Amino acid sequence: MTSLAPTSETHLAEPRVTEALLYLDGVSVAFDGFQAINNLSFTVLPHEMRAIIGPNGAGKTTMMDIVTGKTRPDKGDVLFDHGEHDLTRLDEAEIAGLGIGRKFQRPTVFESHTVADNILLALEGPRDPFAAMFGRRNRIAPDRIDEVLSRVKLLEFRDKRAGDLSHGQKQWLEIGMLLSQQPKLLLVDEPVAGMTDAETEATAELLKDIAATRSVVVVEHDMSFVRALGVKVTCLHEGRVLAEGPLDAVAADEKVIEVYLGR
Repeated sequence: MTSLAPTSETHLAEPRVTEALLYLDGVSVAFDGFQAINNLSFTVLPHEMRAIIGPNGAGKTTMMDIVTGKTRPDKGDVLFDHGEHDLTRLDEAEIAGLGIGRKFQRPTVFESHTVADNILLALEGPRDPFAAMFGRRNRIAPDRIDEVLSRVKLLEFRDKRAGDLSHGQKQWLEIGMLLSQQPKLLLVDEPVAGMTDAETEATAELLKDIAATRSVVVVEHDMSFVRALGVKVTCLHEGRVLAEGPLDAVAADEKVIEVYLGR
């Protein structure tokens, strides 16, 4: 990365330019003496989907916590949008406002509301008191809602109560809610846990479609699903990158076999 003169007081004091949308370099964090992340470095390019694998305790969740501002690293660089923003200096709300969305393993949707209303509540738009008072959010074009629902394969369920959806459909609805906020980077944690085979296959296709217009990082244990994604894989172990590359190459790595996949 190359150091350049500052371009804005709201950006890095010594901004860096990188092709990567997300850039982590030498990131470390410890909790009560436990080294959760240990000199972690990797990048995610624009419109790239990356799969993150690794044993429990490898640092996958902590890595996402750092990117989203939930956890502050002890050291290292965490840069976003080609080096424009230093995420270590921002809080969770500010980071979300830059265009980083996170989906946790368990879906969190408004189960008593309709599918369409869930998207309406999540859509970009004015959220100030005046917007609520004069109903501006209620005048959001139905076409915008239907566009999102079509993308996550839920248009036919737009008037159904979200609580009546299947587990997989709730996962898709939450992904749709995140897409409504127009993120540049989507972090997805074990999206196919508990899904049927058909839902798993559909989720792989959905994420590949999403990655055509934004970056996606998927944390997953299901190797069949990771193979269906057909993307570059990063295996974490003890808070650092153990191996990286195509799934077949990573799966054949002796270190990965020893600590994660077994024989």
